[in-house]
Amino acid sequence: MRAAAKANVPGLADAQVKAIQERIGHHFKDRSLLVQAFTHPSAVAAADSVRLSNQRLEFLGDRVLNLLIAERLIERRKTESEGELAPRLNRFVKKGACAEAFRHFGLQEHIILSDGEVASGGRDRESTLGDACEALIGAIYQDGGLSAARKFVEAGWTHQFSSAPAETRDPKTLLQEWAQGQGLPLPKYNVIERSGPDHEPVYEIEVQVPPHGAAKAKGSSKRDAERNAAALLLDSLTGTP
Repeated sequence: MRAAAKANVPGLADAQVKAIQERIGHHFKDRSLLVQAFTHPSAVAAADSVRLSNQRLEFLGDRVLNLLIAERLIERRKTESEGELAPRLNRFVKKGACAEAFRHFGLQEHIILSDGEVASGGRDRESTLGDACEALIGAIYQDGGLSAARKFVEAGWTHQFSSAPAETRDPKTLLQEWAQGQGLPLPKYNVIERSGPDHEPVYEIEVQVPPHGAAKAKGSSKRDAERNAAALLLDSLTGTP
C-alpha cells in the first residue's frame, strides 16, 4: 500500500473524490493515487515534487496511452501501414488531445495548484490539463490495471475518435506544403542507419527543414521511416500532424 500524502500537502476533499470517480467511472482502491494524479508540481515543495506531484504518474500514463491508442488503431485499421498509422497515433496522444479529454470529464476545477499558478491561468492551460490527464491514466492503470485504463480512454476520447478523418493525408505531403507556405526549402531526408537482416530491414531517417529543426524516426522501409519522421517534425512545428 502506498503511503498517504503528508497532512500539510493540499489534497482533495471527500466530495471532490466522489465527483471525480463518478465522472470517470473508476472508484480507486488506493485514494492516494487519485490525489497524486491531481497534484501539480507547483502545489508541493520542490524537495517533495518527485514523491508527491503528478509527474511520475504522467510519465507512466503517457506510455499507457500510447499503448492503448496503438492497440486500438491496429484493431481498427487492419490495412494501413506503419507510416499511415503513425500520424493517427500522434493525433490522439498529443498534449492537446489529452487536455480535450480532461475537459470532457470536467475535471479541471479539481487540479491542485499553487495560488500563483491559479492566478496565472494554470487551470485552463493546455499543458497542465494534458499532464493531469496522462497522470490520471497512470493512476488508473496502477489502481485497476490496463482494462480500467482502456475504459477511461475509450470514454474520454469518444468524440475525438468519431471526429477523426477517415483518411489521413501523407505527412510528407503536409510537411512539404507547410515548408512551401513558409517560403522555406523543401524538406530534406537522409538515411541515418540501416540495420537488421535483408528480409527484415529497419531504416532510420532524419528529415530537416532548416532553420526550423529536424526529426528522426524508424520504419521497416525507407518510405515508412520518412513518413514517420515527417509526422514527428510536423507535429513539433504545428502541433497538428
